[in-house]
Amino acid sequence: MPDLAIRTQALRKTYRTRRGKRVVAVQGLDLEVPIGGVHGFLGPNGSGKTTTIRMLLGLVRADAGTMTVFDQVVPDRLPDIVGRVGAIVESPKFFPAFSGRKNLELLADAIGAPRQRVGEVLAETSLNDRGKDKFKSYSLGMKQRLAIAATLLKEPDLLIFDEPTNGLDPAGIREIRETMRYLGQQGRTVLVSSHILAEVEQVADTVSIIGHGRLLASGTVAEVIGGSGKPTVKVALDTAAGEHAANQERATSILTSAGLSVRAEGKYLFVDGAEHSADVTRRLAQQELYVSELIPVRAGLESVFLELTADEGLGGQQ
Repeated sequence: MPDLAIRTQALRKTYRTRRGKRVVAVQGLDLEVPIGGVHGFLGPNGSGKTTTIRMLLGLVRADAGTMTVFDQVVPDRLPDIVGRVGAIVESPKFFPAFSGRKNLELLADAIGAPRQRVGEVLAETSLNDRGKDKFKSYSLGMKQRLAIAATLLKEPDLLIFDEPTNGLDPAGIREIRETMRYLGQQGRTVLVSSHILAEVEQVADTVSIIGHGRLLASGTVAEVIGGSGKPTVKVALDTAAGEHAANQERATSILTSAGLSVRAEGKYLFVDGAEHSADVTRRLAQQELYVSELIPVRAGLESVFLELTADEGLGGQQ
């Protein structure tokens, strides 16, 4: 039994532009996705997420490197495991005038899935009450859940979703998040490519962050958050009225001179780089500045992502 659903090693892909310039989309990517649960695949636009997914699915050929899905080398052995993989890479096409159930029944017939699976996947994606409604009456979130239902017809072990919440309102995003969490809890492996980091943090068990086609960080969400960046403390000074601005400026100078990074937001100073929160208090007290509040700030996945990808740039093809 393999312990990884997906593994890539030294994966590389380049494209040639219309002007003949060669652009590296993925360079030396080592990606590991454990079996079971939700794995967030994160990176700015142009970081290589979609290109990597397309290579895994055999839609794009890699220039170099190796890829395995459930220990089977792809794309060579893709026919052997294609029944275990479901994917949404582009917006799927459904018949607008047909009901959600009818669309799934037609698809089940086409791929040889039993008709009984239609009712089961509608229930799994919380669409059983709307299965008889026409597809064109569905909200964007419901349409995306129907697409997920379609991928479940053949009972895959691995689900790959590329930016599944793009264009959705908050309610639709919550619906997709709950669906992904449910699928991961059922023992399936869900690889979700996304840039909506707050959503990924709420649903993912493990994450990989890439930039310019290279792996920047990987592990459980707790490991990635805890293992990146410097501790941050939120500081408020105990100052008299009218002295706040001057004392905040003094405190910034004192802490910056000690090699710490400081930014002011309203009445607070956010201090990065202190080994212990007490170091901030001690340095300020030595200069007769005292704190009224000192709160350790827990890093979030978004702050880690921004720190790791600060030099990666935005925009471009994925």
